[in-house]
Amino acid sequence: MKPLEIAQLAIVVAAACAAAPFLGKYLAALYSGRLRIPRPLARIESFFYKAAGIDPGASMDWKAYALSLLAFSGASIALLFLILIGQGILPLNPRAFPGMKWDLALNTAVSFVTNTNWQAYSGEASLSYFSQAVGLAVQNFLSAAAGMSVAVAMTRGIAARPSPEGAAGGLGNFWVDMTRSVLYVLLPLSIVLAVALASQGVVQSLADYVPAVSLEGKEGLIPLGPAASQVAIKHLGTNGGGFFGPNSAFPFENPTVASDMLEKIAQILIPFAFPFLFGAMVGNRRHGRAIFMVMLSLLAIAVAGSIWSELRWGAMEGKEMRFGKTSSALFSVLTTITSCGAVNAMHDSLSPLSGMVAMFDMMIGEVIFGGVGSGLYGMIALVLITVFIAGLMVGRSPEYLGKRIEAREIQLAMVAVIVPNFLILVLSALAVSMPLGLSSLANRGPHGLSEILYAYSSGAGNNGSAFGGLAANTLFYNLTIAAAMLIGRFGVMVPMLGVGGSLAIKRTVAQGVGSLKTDTAVFAALLFSIVVIVAGLTHFPALTLGPILEHFLMTRGVTL
Repeated sequence: MKPLEIAQLAIVVAAACAAAPFLGKYLAALYSGRLRIPRPLARIESFFYKAAGIDPGASMDWKAYALSLLAFSGASIALLFLILIGQGILPLNPRAFPGMKWDLALNTAVSFVTNTNWQAYSGEASLSYFSQAVGLAVQNFLSAAAGMSVAVAMTRGIAARPSPEGAAGGLGNFWVDMTRSVLYVLLPLSIVLAVALASQGVVQSLADYVPAVSLEGKEGLIPLGPAASQVAIKHLGTNGGGFFGPNSAFPFENPTVASDMLEKIAQILIPFAFPFLFGAMVGNRRHGRAIFMVMLSLLAIAVAGSIWSELRWGAMEGKEMRFGKTSSALFSVLTTITSCGAVNAMHDSLSPLSGMVAMFDMMIGEVIFGGVGSGLYGMIALVLITVFIAGLMVGRSPEYLGKRIEAREIQLAMVAVIVPNFLILVLSALAVSMPLGLSSLANRGPHGLSEILYAYSSGAGNNGSAFGGLAANTLFYNLTIAAAMLIGRFGVMVPMLGVGGSLAIKRTVAQGVGSLKTDTAVFAALLFSIVVIVAGLTHFPALTLGPILEHFLMTRGVTL
């Protein structure tokens, strides 16, 4: 690695690490109701509640919270679906694009509402400005806010301390959490980032495409659009959906090294802050820091492995000259340890082991920081399993932050862990056993298997990045990946809300000398081991047949 590449890597990670404790403290104050909100903003917030008929003081139990989440998400899917299939008659369509086919529109609507942003289309060749700005960009804010809200609601349940006379209240108000996530976190940060990106050359325009003639004399069009505003929230909200088909590999989305660094920092900024939010809200900041260090350790291993493989065996094919191998490998890790899914290089062109790292980051679940909010509740599922296993090892009833962990919490946590893994393996097996799945492959052998594994890992993990060799815009893949995205999102969200609801009504118990302390290096090491073992045992056989086999074939000069 060159000194400049090392400096870029260090600046990105150090900037996010430095900002995380302060942002986490701010978020904890915001969601706990302790933040002093300026009167003009408070009036805007109150206006939304009155217009929607919401009582901001009403608290919901976990079932009401989950029902609100599902109803809101269902309505969002329906509205976005209608926008996409009807864009031909809607305004801001200078290229007169027709409506999407129903299966692609359904896949895209599910994708953006679940914070996956899987794209089986190229934005500049398929979508109007209205569809991009009013349809997709709005869902970038709302889907990110939904993930943040669920994480905060679960945290409130864990932190609740019921009175002796009765159970604690609810987990908060879904509509209030959503509103505050957008107004006081996502929107202001996105405005700042959009201006910064526009200053670097990211386009922001409502003008029609510009005719141009290439050096070879060929006529074409230079695509434009309101890109900077969507690129900002695509990274901050760990959405990842590109305004243009090549995503952040395209100069109009990511023109300079500075913009590339800003986009990397934006991807991990809010996920880095959530462990600190958790520690502050549950009253154990050291535990929050322990979770953060486990996530950071997993990130460091992934970055080191991906860069090492790319520098040793990778090629520049599929990568931008202005970024190079190191920056491309770092971007591929950051976008897959979060649920962002944006790319500044084609993951299909990564070396087999670098591609495996990106795939494993998604297979392991949204636990290495993960998406905004979703990374926290994904990791807490594994924290509960770790506490349970540790309790079995010492012969004590497991406790977590002063509350007994019983069968119900473990069952819900196991559902949250198993659902994405089940979807990846079962749907991949279905695809490789059917002509409908195999007909879309651009490659045979282990790389072809990797393309399918990656697609369903991306869908079930709500990531959205892809191995570009898979032609996914078919009825089979549009519907199966949509199912993976829906179940992968809400099959984790709802059980973890159930965990929060179950713990909210439990009274704390006195901790003795035999109680497991969750803020120590021993616990962090145990949690680290559980995360790796759970994912390793589940997916190692499939990875062996895909990227690992491809690596050995490549290094021995074997072609298929």
